[in-house]
Amino acid sequence: MSLHELTKAPPPRRPDLHVATEGEFVGWRTWIRDSFEAHVGPFWHRIEPDGGVRSAFRVEKKHLNGSGNVHGGCYMAFADYSLFAIATHVLDSRAVTTNFACEFLDAAREGELIECTGEVTRAGGSLIFLRGKMMSADRVLLTFSGTIKRMKRKALPQPNA
Repeated sequence: MSLHELTKAPPPRRPDLHVATEGEFVGWRTWIRDSFEAHVGPFWHRIEPDGGVRSAFRVEKKHLNGSGNVHGGCYMAFADYSLFAIATHVLDSRAVTTNFACEFLDAAREGELIECTGEVTRAGGSLIFLRGKMMSADRVLLTFSGTIKRMKRKALPQPNA
């Protein structure tokens, strides 16, 4: 079943944001415009009752390295996804990651639920600074920090200009 079949579109303001309608992550959100994340995920996020953001995914065989642990690149892709989820309350336009740092602390295996939480440490005019923690149950797997840059909309070229 495709991601589009498991989700419904939210209001028109964010046509790329879909909400799961069935399965383990019912009510959780995901972005569908990023084909890489769709390929390595699916990754999900939701806004908690306290206003914080939690992102999650269930480890599948495709997420594993040759040793049977979650691949470090998968951790990093999920942490990058989580940066944008954590920034939900202060990010209202397109943006890109300009800096990312992480510390690998523990391994996860197939079947585990991996979750990220974090915080915006500063949100300026064009840059948003964040940090987060990736966990499985009570084990910290990865800590990370990053910077997101808001992208300005470029004006369309004028014909015959």
